[in-house]
Amino acid sequence: MVAILRLLLSVLLLSCMTAVSLSQGEEEEFSEELMLKPLADHKVLAHFHFQSRAPPTRMYGHHHHLFPKALYQLVQKFQIREMELSFTQGRWNYEHWGGFDPISSSNAKPPGVELWAVFDVPHDQVDASWKNLTHTLSGLFCASINFLESSTAYSAPDWGFRPFSGSLRYGSLPREAVCTENLTPWLKLLPCRDKAGLAALMDRPSIYRGFYHSQRLRLTSTEFGSTEVESGIAVDQTLTVVLQPTTSRRASMTYSGDSAPQRSWSLSSIFGRKVSGRCVLAKSSNVYIQVERGLMSKLKNFHAEDEGSGAGDIPFEKSWNNSGFELSIAPNRVIKEVNSLHDETSTVLYEYVIDNYSTSEPFDLGFTWNLPVVWSSPQAPLRASRFLMGSGNERGAIAISLKATEASDGLWGADTTENSCVLRFNVFQVVPWYIKVYFHTLQVFVDEKPQSFMDVIERMRVSPSEDKVSPGLMEMAFKLPCHVKSVIFTLEFDKGFLHIDEYPPDANQGFDIPSAVISFPDFHASMHFLKDDSLNKSPMLSKFQERSPVLCYTEVLLVPLTTPDFSMPYNVITITCTVFALYFGTLLNVLRRRVDEEERLLKRKDSKTGRLRQLLSKLFAKLRGKSWEPTETQSASSSLNSFKLFLVILVAGIAVGCQYYFQ
Repeated sequence: MVAILRLLLSVLLLSCMTAVSLSQGEEEEFSEELMLKPLADHKVLAHFHFQSRAPPTRMYGHHHHLFPKALYQLVQKFQIREMELSFTQGRWNYEHWGGFDPISSSNAKPPGVELWAVFDVPHDQVDASWKNLTHTLSGLFCASINFLESSTAYSAPDWGFRPFSGSLRYGSLPREAVCTENLTPWLKLLPCRDKAGLAALMDRPSIYRGFYHSQRLRLTSTEFGSTEVESGIAVDQTLTVVLQPTTSRRASMTYSGDSAPQRSWSLSSIFGRKVSGRCVLAKSSNVYIQVERGLMSKLKNFHAEDEGSGAGDIPFEKSWNNSGFELSIAPNRVIKEVNSLHDETSTVLYEYVIDNYSTSEPFDLGFTWNLPVVWSSPQAPLRASRFLMGSGNERGAIAISLKATEASDGLWGADTTENSCVLRFNVFQVVPWYIKVYFHTLQVFVDEKPQSFMDVIERMRVSPSEDKVSPGLMEMAFKLPCHVKSVIFTLEFDKGFLHIDEYPPDANQGFDIPSAVISFPDFHASMHFLKDDSLNKSPMLSKFQERSPVLCYTEVLLVPLTTPDFSMPYNVITITCTVFALYFGTLLNVLRRRVDEEERLLKRKDSKTGRLRQLLSKLFAKLRGKSWEPTETQSASSSLNSFKLFLVILVAGIAVGCQYYFQ
């Protein structure tokens, strides 16, 4: 008996040790990071990045301590491989805020709501999973995402948006309003919410008075055997905000015009709060200041011209107090990007670790400008814009214009085939069904000269719209010479008619066409750093090092459609109700009135108040020599009844005529 107990005890200890080793090897992780970046138009970019990881369910189980339970159930219920949901207010300014960096390519989203998902289910079940997913996300984030359930609101891209053929669904709601009702459930997915850590900086008035803000949820999963390596589930929550620092009166009086310096700022000035330490459940909590390549080049020139600078042997990139700007707190580390163009300057990151700060000593980083600096942010090879052509409520045209930028001169990343430089880009566009696009009217102009689309388009996939069933879808892959200066292509369309029940409450405002997506497959927005194991521990910097294609969104188009006179039903209802009120009111009045009682009341009134009248009538009768007879009220009552009967018949005839006319 003792031997059996010893055997059972040893087996129990061995199983416990195995479970502990597995849990130590695969643990849940949560990290929080913040990137601050001065922009060329005197604004500040704040990019929050939170990542939660859960190990594979097969090894760890279904219970979690840090990972959001709602998202885990979402993945298991609908078998999601990848999903991205964004809520955006404002439009990203690619000219001043950049278009060739990881933040602009991955976190610059179109206005409203954008949702796309990849499912690990059979192809005939993808649409059903998408519809159930939209309803779940609508309740989870308190938004109108359930409007994407209709087949007229989503599409199935093949290769123009993401390389997932058949299992990808895409939908957007350009007019969806973004408010705190969407941000609050997003923050509830964090372990510390907005009570501690970097999320405590998210002051609602500070965020929503910014020029641009976009909250994004990106989910990746390997739970269903779609990949060989099982890494579990990872959720990336990002919030990108563009804020305007306040300007002191002294600075505005000292400088004027273009020579005015960038506005100095601090965490407490742009957010109204300070960081009182990290979230206790976070594995890492870091803040970064990013100084991009163009700004570093300008500051380095100032540093070289400044003969009295005491930098000495300290490299300019390592200096956080220089002739251009000053940081109020010394960074823990300076990270320099490896420039792929072999230029003298590159992007520099100043890293701050929040572990050393607490409530008694909060973290309030300040950025002070010493000189006015003018620089430009890195741009994509082509800058895209979209607009409408034509007039009237019958037909029109959609035009997409792409113009070359300064980045197109170098053409780093462009493909070279047959000793000729080639620039490739893809166009993905979804058009609602009531905008009937004629794809055979496609016209392409390269450098303001018409070109045959067979010469500039490598491949093209078109899915025409079907009335009240599915939207129109267009995917095009262009191939142009590198020295191209401008590209314009147009598509003609007719405006359809909607049923009165299909118009929104604000139909006279117009109808939205979602943003088109322009991607450059040969250009990759990534940052490269020297090999360092500590950088791999930063989820945000690891994302920045991933090779993702440069991507940008165009404007949302507002198309006016023919709308009926919505006041006519109101007028018809009003006049009909008036006629029926007169008819039934008079009819009920006649039916319920008692004629005999009225006659008795009249006689009683005459007997009380008409004695003088009777005496006068007798006197006049004697003077005339005639006999006096009392007056009868029967004739008066009969005439009154005949008049009422005529009135009832008249109102009934009018009511019958109106009913016959409106039918």
